[in-house]
Amino acid sequence: MQSTFTLIFVVDFYEPIFSKCVFKEELPFKINHMNILLRSSVYCIFLLVLLRGGLSAQTLQTLEHDEIERTYYIYVPESYTGDQSVPLLMVFHGYTSSAKNIMSYSGFNSIADKEGFIAVYPQGTRLENKTHWNVGGWTLKSSVDDVDFVDQLLDTLSNRYTIDPNRIYATGMSNGGYMSFLLACKLSSRIAAIASVTGSMTPQTFYDCAPQHPMPVLQFHGTADGTVPYQGAPLWTQSIDDVLLYWKSFNETQVSTEPTALPDLNKKDGSTVEHYRYDNSVNGIAVEHYKVLGGKHQWFGVRGNKDIQASRIIWDFLDRYALDGLRH
Repeated sequence: MQSTFTLIFVVDFYEPIFSKCVFKEELPFKINHMNILLRSSVYCIFLLVLLRGGLSAQTLQTLEHDEIERTYYIYVPESYTGDQSVPLLMVFHGYTSSAKNIMSYSGFNSIADKEGFIAVYPQGTRLENKTHWNVGGWTLKSSVDDVDFVDQLLDTLSNRYTIDPNRIYATGMSNGGYMSFLLACKLSSRIAAIASVTGSMTPQTFYDCAPQHPMPVLQFHGTADGTVPYQGAPLWTQSIDDVLLYWKSFNETQVSTEPTALPDLNKKDGSTVEHYRYDNSVNGIAVEHYKVLGGKHQWFGVRGNKDIQASRIIWDFLDRYALDGLRH
């Protein structure tokens, strides 16, 4: 009898969330004149317990957008209770890759456990049978509106979780880095700061960029990247120097600075790192670049260069900012 009472309370309290659950192995059930379905694997009860805190979890969820069923992984740390708003980090996979893959190698779930943010890993759709984000350039044939998808995804997550709307961030690898830049240009009203690993900006993004507030930007790139060339390619990708110059100009930061040569901790990885930081002395907004000399198309710290840990640096950078500027 006690368990039945608890179930009724949870369902009644979280009716808006419970009603959105996707059920399998369905059994009819009715509480307080609300027709619902219980699933024998009690997935939704698990979700509701999670929302009340005390249990970390990684789940695959779905969202219909423009008549396409989209999927995403979400990781909620054990510290989450729903009583206080928490930051949200969106992590976008690379071209031909997957949400599950970048979730596996980036290590953001373990960082989320330590820092208390929710991490979400959206899955791109297929273009010519290859997963992608529609960012222009080599994806011009795509008809998917991924910016609107992200906008809808943020609405959905904000309804289900207590997300701090001033602390939503985007990062990604390669095509996912391009997507992060696109969001900085087209959805800046919801994005506080971005970081890109081996990504850049397509001409379509670069020449049609209209951020609504100063945008902190962090860029990692290898000079020997054979997939997204550091020097750019006129038809489909801007050079990293052009990208940095755009954001330095927009954010009114220093134009030039002396790089800091980071310690060569791993002599066997065939690369070294220079760190460039361009600051706006008034509002604290920064554009930062980790230039990996000899670095290839890799997530640094996991593959290739081991002198830096990209994921840890990314969170430490993003965490400094909110929509209205520098937090600390």
